[in-house]
Amino acid sequence: MIAEQWVANKESAKKSYKEDKRSENPKRSVAKSISWRIIGTMDTIVISWFITGTLTVAFSIGVVELFTKMLLYFFHERIWNRIGWGK
Repeated sequence: MIAEQWVANKESAKKSYKEDKRSENPKRSVAKSISWRIIGTMDTIVISWFITGTLTVAFSIGVVELFTKMLLYFFHERIWNRIGWGK
């Protein structure tokens, strides 16, 4: 079912997000990824601090995690935006 939607949407993928009303503006995806990463990074820092007992290590882990997961989330959102299932 999802594969069929993906194939059907791939044919119409030539449209830009401005032409496709079901699509989401990439700037919105960036804003969502930033806000989510702030929450997620705070969680990671607290958990890392609890596990390691060292706030410096916890912040180091949080900073690395902040950038890697923000990038992953952005691409995850863009891929899911091409899938028509559930829209």
